[in-house]
Amino acid sequence: MREAGARLLGRDRIGRDVFERGNPEGLRLVRKSAWQVRDFDLFAAYGVVRARTQPAMHVVHARSVMTLDEAIERVGKMIGMALDWTFLESFLPSTQDPQFRRSALASSFLAALELARRGRLDIAQEEAFAPIRLRKAA
Repeated sequence: MREAGARLLGRDRIGRDVFERGNPEGLRLVRKSAWQVRDFDLFAAYGVVRARTQPAMHVVHARSVMTLDEAIERVGKMIGMALDWTFLESFLPSTQDPQFRRSALASSFLAALELARRGRLDIAQEEAFAPIRLRKAA
């Protein structure tokens, strides 16, 4: 640090070792603004500013889903009617809505796991990715 301080103080100083020019030149400022913008650019900039200042409104649309309680009740009722091993897909409600079908499949699988935990049914699957079969517990 002492060396750095000594080097700084050892440099040439303005007014003692070095002198400025006698008549400094000023900078010429141009104070005219020439905006060139297309309509799309103007609207896009307005949209960016508005999106930044306005709070975001997210609307979640209501989806038809099968709740876990509904699935437990449905699988519980239907397992009493099944006499032998039955595929899990046969416990699903008939529908044309693919989102509801996925929801019903997931909920029915969870319901089957819950009923198996309670000891009300048995679950079998022969290999990975094979159909899941259910039957009433013996």
